[in-house]
Parts: sequence; structure tokens; C-alpha cells
Amino acid sequence: MTAPVQVDPEAPTQQDAVYATLRQWVTVGRFQPGERLKIRQLAERLGSGLMPVRAALQRLAAEGALLNVPNAGVAVPRLSLAEFDDLLQMRMLLEGEAAERGALRLDAAGGRALAALGARMGAALARGDATDYLAANEDFHVQLYRAAGSPLLFTLIETLWLKAGPVSNRLFEAPDAATVLNEAHDAALAALARRDPGGVRSAVERDLFVAGQFIRRRLRTSRGR
Repeated sequence: MTAPVQVDPEAPTQQDAVYATLRQWVTVGRFQPGERLKIRQLAERLGSGLMPVRAALQRLAAEGALLNVPNAGVAVPRLSLAEFDDLLQMRMLLEGEAAERGALRLDAAGGRALAALGARMGAALARGDATDYLAANEDFHVQLYRAAGSPLLFTLIETLWLKAGPVSNRLFEAPDAATVLNEAHDAALAALARRDPGGVRSAVERDLFVAGQFIRRRLRTSRGR
């Protein structure tokens, strides 16, 4: 059970704030594949009215992050193995590019921030805190990719994250995942320290691939294959 998240009072409207929060929750895996999202329950968690939640869910459904189910409201989509494989390949392509560009432009302060997030991820894995690991992991990749200086590239990556988020928690169903999940982040930080943008790209691609194989095995198991 996650703690309620307060709506950002500085957002232009409550509807915008609710949308931003729900979008972030989808991205970091707060909702499970197949889960039906109930407007009243979400409104209570957010401390908002029903209309902003309904509008935000429909906006996310229009983006493909959620699914309108006839007579059942809005639900989190399930990914087939083929869809997951396609998504993983596109993520490696786009995020590898963003990582390399980001490494070329990242300043010393940015490097220190990434190092702190790498340490936070390691600590979260050590105590089995999936929620904090995924949040720190998102921050790590956001900061690196934003440093690339390409809003269009980052927008495309965010679209893929929306589709990947609901299956991301399946990483922690594999007991051996925690021992290797942070290795690629350590490799990326080492490549940054030696000013090797190509090494950062390779580390990020490896991070996505390794995590993807754990998730893929869980998806296969859940389908009885």
C-alpha cells in the first residue's frame, strides 16, 4: 500500500496535477497489468475531485498508457511477449542514444547527482525496497537523458516508459535479480568518470537488456509457457 501523494499546488490546474501524478505512478509501476483503476479510490488517494481523475484517466487512455474496457471503466493493459520484446528493443535504441548524448553534455554536478542515485538504488536493493529502487532508477535515467538536450528524444522515451511501467515490478519476483540490477548503473558511472560516452551507452543498453530478461521470464511463467 503506497502513501497518498499530495497534488502539486503549483501546477496550472488540479486536472494537470492529477494527470502528472497518475502518469508518474504508471511509469514507475504503481499499478499492475490488468488492474482496474477506480476513480473514487484514486481521488481519495490524491485528495482531489472525481472529475480531474476521470479526465486524467481518459487522457492516459488516449496516449495508450491505459485501456478503456467496455462496461468496466479503465484498466492497465497487459503486454504480450511480442509486444514486450518490441518495446525492449525500442527502449534500448532510444535510451542508448540519449545516454550517449547525455554523457557528452553532463557537467560535474550532474555526475555527482547520478552517483548519489546509484548509491540510493544499491541501498534500496539491499533492503528489498522495490518502490524506492524504481523511483531512484527513474530519476537516474531522467537526469542522464535530459542532459542530452533533446526534448523530442526524451518525449519519445517517456512514451515507452508509460507502456513499460506496469510490468517493471515483476523484476522483484525474481529472487536473483537484486544481485545484478545495479551492476550496469555502476558501469555507467565508471564510464562517465573516464569520459567514455560510448561506454555509458553500452552500460544503459545492458541495464535494459538484463532487466528485460528477468521480466520476460516472469511474463512467460505467468502465461504458462
